Amino acid sequence: MRRAHLLGCLGLGLSTLAACTPKLPAAKPPLFSDNFDRPDGLELGAAWQNTAPPGVYRIEGGALAVRGAHNHPLWLKRELPTDAVIELDAWSDSPDGDLKVEAFGDGKSYALTLEYTSTGYVFIHGGWHNRLAALCRMEEHGEDRKTRGDLKVIPGRRYHYAIARHTTAQGSRVEWFIDGQLALEMDDAAPLSGPGHQYFGFDNWETAVHFDNLVIRPY
Repeated sequence: MRRAHLLGCLGLGLSTLAACTPKLPAAKPPLFSDNFDRPDGLELGAAWQNTAPPGVYRIEGGALAVRGAHNHPLWLKRELPTDAVIELDAWSDSPDGDLKVEAFGDGKSYALTLEYTSTGYVFIHGGWHNRLAALCRMEEHGEDRKTRGDLKVIPGRRYHYAIARHTTAQGSRVEWFIDGQLALEMDDAAPLSGPGHQYFGFDNWETAVHFDNLVIRPY
């Protein structure tokens, strides 16, 4: 369906191609937000479920700082709507990148071994030592993941992410925008929704990264 849509757009000519490019919907009033603007060392707050050891997730300079999470997410306890837009800022201190979030997971799972399968969609920017950006359905190494090799993370540069999931006639479409441009998308005929797929989480593997200005809206 997506390929047919794209071919149809190309058939219209370059003048109308831009109109076919997926765009975020108009912003609706937020259901939840957190700008982490609180003193260093303060507790993360009752809105969050931390599956990592103490100190992995911490408040630093008015942002959420993470290092060495090793696939132990910080889960937001607030449920996501089925169709949602999730916006946040993200940056890494390292040339290894390692920016990662999860959406529509179960709100409690974490890695029990080196092998980890998410319960939701995984968004990785600068993964595998800054070689790939990936949008994954549960399994980071799955054959159905969508990847790009041209979206490297520049250390210290702040990126604005917008993740959107909305229902379609074929199931659902997941879209990931970086700084306003569509980075990756996925059509899912068996959407991860309902019980066990209702939560958002921050994550990472090893390097020092930061997140800020989280906003969740209905699509």
